[in-house]
Amino acid sequence: MNKRERVLTALSGQTPDCVPVGFWYHFPEDRQHGKECVEAHLDFYRNTDIDFIKVMCDGYFGYPNDVLLNLSDVRELYGMKPLGAEHPFIREQAERVKAVVDAVGDECCVFYNVFCPLSYFRLQIDWDTMMRCVREDADAVKYACSVIAEDAKTLVNALINEAGADGIYYCVQNAELFRFTADEYRDIVTPSDLEVLEFANGLSEYNILHCCGWSGDKNRIEVWRDYRAAAVNWAVYVEELDLNDGRELFNCGCVLGGFDNRKDGVLCSGSIGEIKAETRRLIETAGKRGTIIGADCTLPNDIDLARIRAVAETARSM
Repeated sequence: MNKRERVLTALSGQTPDCVPVGFWYHFPEDRQHGKECVEAHLDFYRNTDIDFIKVMCDGYFGYPNDVLLNLSDVRELYGMKPLGAEHPFIREQAERVKAVVDAVGDECCVFYNVFCPLSYFRLQIDWDTMMRCVREDADAVKYACSVIAEDAKTLVNALINEAGADGIYYCVQNAELFRFTADEYRDIVTPSDLEVLEFANGLSEYNILHCCGWSGDKNRIEVWRDYRAAAVNWAVYVEELDLNDGRELFNCGCVLGGFDNRKDGVLCSGSIGEIKAETRRLIETAGKRGTIIGADCTLPNDIDLARIRAVAETARSM
């Protein structure tokens, strides 16, 4: 199998010739736009020899809606309108992905990071303002998320149907134990989460759900258990939920992850021998069917790429 066939087989819940491997990280500010960003992704892919490319949305973390850019009162959220398909926020991200897809052709799969609507909202205005808005008028926040969902769907359509991405890497967040009760999350956040995810699933059968545990705080991970995607990626170490238990919780055909992404994890701080041993352990424990080896979340961008190559080489030897 080539890399593309290997990944699509795993995402279909089947057994490839060997377990695919994929990692990613955020690029420095001078490599977050234009040709420099495209080349950064291609260099990382080639220098690590991983099996697919997850294109980062670096430079597009916020949602540049005029209402959010100038927000002074939660009631102003009711005046939000979608940016539209021709806005640079949509066009420039689609162009980034198309350039990567054109460069690799049929060699490997390409996925693009898309945040859930509440995260786009929060990334533009910050955590404290987001929670203040929720406390003052949760319906206004739900309305804002519905508007953002329209643009997120427009973005997904451009990424898959125009740029040629194989699917999206859909990042859901904001479910920390201290933030919302399960009922609050399902009422305030889930509708817009699923609006985008289900739209993406209508365009591609190869989307990846990322249940983000980057902050180190445990999530109410059960709120995502009915979110359907080809593969699910979560913070194994933060949630204390290994690949097999997560496969059962999410009832999914493919799991992605296994390695701790933090500085003190074996991938970042262990020896090459320890990294290879952990790769073998993960594959032997999780099995080769419907498994992709990766990390809990984004890696530090100063990691020695030889560490990532060691994972890929070990997986291909089994």
